[in-house]
Amino acid sequence: MRRIKIVSTAKYLPRNKVTAAEIDKKIGEKEGWVANKSGVLVRHFASEDETSPVMGAIALKEALNKAGLKLEDLDAIISTSGTQAQEIPCTASLIQEQMGGQNSGIPCFDINSTCLSFVTGLDTISYMIDSGRYKRVALVASEVASVGLNYNEKESSALMGDGAAAVIIERTPEGEQSSIIGARMETYSSGAHFAEIRGGGTNIHPIRGQNVKEEDFYFNMNGPAVFKQASKLMLPFCERLFSEMDLNLKDVDLVIPHQASKMALKLVQKRLELSDERFMTYVENHGNTIAASIPMGIHNAIESKRMKRGDKVLLLGTSAGFSIMGLALQY
Repeated sequence: MRRIKIVSTAKYLPRNKVTAAEIDKKIGEKEGWVANKSGVLVRHFASEDETSPVMGAIALKEALNKAGLKLEDLDAIISTSGTQAQEIPCTASLIQEQMGGQNSGIPCFDINSTCLSFVTGLDTISYMIDSGRYKRVALVASEVASVGLNYNEKESSALMGDGAAAVIIERTPEGEQSSIIGARMETYSSGAHFAEIRGGGTNIHPIRGQNVKEEDFYFNMNGPAVFKQASKLMLPFCERLFSEMDLNLKDVDLVIPHQASKMALKLVQKRLELSDERFMTYVENHGNTIAASIPMGIHNAIESKRMKRGDKVLLLGTSAGFSIMGLALQY
């Protein structure tokens, strides 16, 4: 158990709302196809001026204001995004720049495990806070999924959305109960190529010339393969997760899952036998916002009072790789 407290959250959704009907036209399907296939009715797409660092900075500024804090009150800024603004430098440093902290000296670095980046970051950094290395840290997940969409691949085009979320955490004061109860992550690289963007790194790069294809820089997903692997692994994974903690699923007040798709959410809810009251679903008006998905859910749950101090909450999701992760906390 690690004495970690969430002190503030915020999110930012881009100005441009995109309806399911607009995506229907974009991919050449009759109206209603996207809504039925993905469950996403509205998502937001970033404009050119709404870059990943810009959106992340907006969310972070709001989170700081809500907590009555200033930038200099942070011991580190961690970008927990699944996509990067650019290959080098790290996105966290670009968020610091957008915050006006160019000369602040605040440590900045990225933690990336695609859709699970925020949960991985929270788990990893919690040890540093619990040990006293850092006092207060901002985790920021900022995603521009829309730039990588291949509209010839209808399934993934129907799912994705853009946006950012910021969560500020610190060591729990004496006398309070907020904590991370436990966490587990498993990776099965047999599914590493089920969801990927092949270009942009050193394997496939424009400088290499004729072997580079435009589609290498789009998001590519084998939806049925992802769903099949998640279906096989989810329940036994949760059994292993809870076997390591002094906690049962029935003791969990709320599950906040990665909003991968409506179909994936229904699978998780059914397998875990959870009521609607204990399971957060918001994919219909956000889309799949990659690593920003779960911290957006935390923010939504707090704002709607579905997540209250003392509640036990499970963060749960899968990511490209193929990875699956769960983290239980007491808010």
